[in-house]
Amino acid sequence: ALTVRLAPEYRSNIDAIRAIKVGYAAPNGGNAYIPLGELADIRLNTGASYIYHERNQRYIPVKFSVRGRDLGSTVAEAQSRISQNVALPQGYRIDWAGEFEELQQAKNRMTIILPVTLCMILLLLYGLFNSLRDSLLTLAAIPFSIAGGIIALYFSGLALSVSAAIGFVSLFGVSVMNGILVMTYFNHLILEGKSPLDAMHQAAEQRMRPMLMTALSACIGLLPAAISTGIGSQVQRPLATVVVGGMLLGPIMLLVVAPALQVIVLEWSAKQGGNKQ
Repeated sequence: ALTVRLAPEYRSNIDAIRAIKVGYAAPNGGNAYIPLGELADIRLNTGASYIYHERNQRYIPVKFSVRGRDLGSTVAEAQSRISQNVALPQGYRIDWAGEFEELQQAKNRMTIILPVTLCMILLLLYGLFNSLRDSLLTLAAIPFSIAGGIIALYFSGLALSVSAAIGFVSLFGVSVMNGILVMTYFNHLILEGKSPLDAMHQAAEQRMRPMLMTALSACIGLLPAAISTGIGSQVQRPLATVVVGGMLLGPIMLLVVAPALQVIVLEWSAKQGGNKQ
């Protein structure tokens, strides 16, 4: 293909283009001229003003923005409607790129990061308590924080996204920290000779204030981001909402459930030991 830029007077007049004189060497010497229309077939065609290439293939970009809903459900609905109503010619395909492609890649990474994070936390807890039972009981704090984050997302009308997943990862660390506070103090009371029931009540009572102060300070700090609607809110709002919801529900449930689970496990272990004797 040969690209030619013409003077303004030729650009909108096809007859003027046909009349352009093309010079050549005459057989008898000297220069001669012939109209371009006699050398070439000149006609108007409709085509792309700009041709995009990626990986040695042409593509046509179609862009749109999302407002008032999450990106994942929007693209899923668009994919469903296109598959039902659009028949592509042979050799054509549709690729969903941009932020959606980045979202899918991030979700795939999160499916690896989350299990690895939980395994690392479990190993660290086992190194701290030297007991698989106490380590698993400490991890029991995580579901309550996750439940708080999910409830917060539901009532705020937000969908699970990469930003929200990062918020859940943050909750893992905070929940385990709170669980360690309760579990270490509970074990300390048991070693001092307290009964499991008394140790449960005292551990919940003594650790309630620091846990609630931590949760309240985090919620106050992230509340503006959780209720924001301005530019950038679609990234920061899900994360903040998850953390606020998890920090509100998680510590409250942890103070009640974690010591109770420890009491149940200790009593069950004592019964098993008595039966063996």
